[in-house]
Amino acid sequence: MLPAEGPVARGFADVRGLVHAHSVYSHDACDNAPVLEDGSYDPVCFDDFRRGMCQSGHDFVFLTDHGNRFQNHEFPDVLLFRADRGDVLIERGGAPVANRITCEDGRTVLVTAGSENGLMPVGLERHVADDLAARDAVYGPLTAEAADALRAAGAVILLAHPEDYTVEQLRELPLDGFEMFNLHANTELNAGFALDLLVRANDDDQGLPHPDLLVLALQSEDPRYLERWGRVLAGGRRVVSTMGTDCHRNTFRTILADGERADSYRRMMIAFSNHLRVTTGDDDVIDDADLKEALRRGRLWGAFEVMGYPQGFDASATKDGATFELGDDVPVGAAIRVVAPRVRNLDPKAEPPRLVTRVLRAVDDAAGFVEVAATEGATLEVVADVAGAYRVEVRMMPWHLRDALVDEARRILDEAELAGVDYPWVYANPFYVRD
Repeated sequence: MLPAEGPVARGFADVRGLVHAHSVYSHDACDNAPVLEDGSYDPVCFDDFRRGMCQSGHDFVFLTDHGNRFQNHEFPDVLLFRADRGDVLIERGGAPVANRITCEDGRTVLVTAGSENGLMPVGLERHVADDLAARDAVYGPLTAEAADALRAAGAVILLAHPEDYTVEQLRELPLDGFEMFNLHANTELNAGFALDLLVRANDDDQGLPHPDLLVLALQSEDPRYLERWGRVLAGGRRVVSTMGTDCHRNTFRTILADGERADSYRRMMIAFSNHLRVTTGDDDVIDDADLKEALRRGRLWGAFEVMGYPQGFDASATKDGATFELGDDVPVGAAIRVVAPRVRNLDPKAEPPRLVTRVLRAVDDAAGFVEVAATEGATLEVVADVAGAYRVEVRMMPWHLRDALVDEARRILDEAELAGVDYPWVYANPFYVRD
């Protein structure tokens, strides 16, 4: 597993992590039994989560535990804090708001609390009330009053599973953003194929892909997400969109060839991630406030890293000497410039993947977006001469994974190529081009 790039263009740091993850403080995590008969929390599942964060090389995790258990526990427990393991709390106003987990190799992962119920507030710095009934009254409803109370507690207000809502609802709900992809929902789209793969794994089928590529074997682009994302943007809303891992360790208990459960936290966490472009203070240390500022401003791009770690990706807009970042308002006539990423540590003996970089504009129809420009080259530049929300994506045909895909290479590569299908590798949040 590779770390994030760190310092990148124009003084930003690139940090990588998860938005939407469930720990032992969700009732349906850990095979739906996070609490043991003696009332303690499952230590195996707890450790699998912490180990997965470290092994995946993430810099941060925005936890989103379900309210019916999360609201019954206090800070810093809900931050997965363990003083005996070297964790260090970030405090604000004399109270803990986030936790720096220390990994065995000395790396740290910044963990914040959050909850998935009606809304999905992330980065909570405290509970919204001391009283459990008062907490329940806020964590559940999809109301402006609940959103206001959650923001007052430090949260960014997201929504999981936008496929469960209409475009009109997403335009009206009191949100800062919602998901552009969700692994749990995507797996359900391909449930039959997932079960077939697990049966083959139980039968020790030697034609299965490398265990960490099973997610790629199940992955598909979800038009429900793209339509809602595009139409909400085309309707004039500013929203940040995130990649939802939605890991629970409660789905596939099958032990794969590498000795891990099919749904181990590590395996789910390495499949894809959210990259935030953050700025730091004078101490050059990134904290939870820096992460939330970048998230609110839409300085986020998601990567399907199951196909490889992107290196060198950049997107900006310029006009009259001014430079604009993802999530910014941009004047009509600005030039959007994209630097295509390359696969980090690509095997020089492997056939290189085909990459296509695209700029798209949001439209209010079933497609969600329309292509403005595309290239297989190293850079793409296009003038945004029409107002609207413009996003960047990079698509891939992962030829370099042929050997690791084994028998599935025919379906994932050859048959997809014949059908004109490739795979999203990078989804970036939009520029908002205004008249």
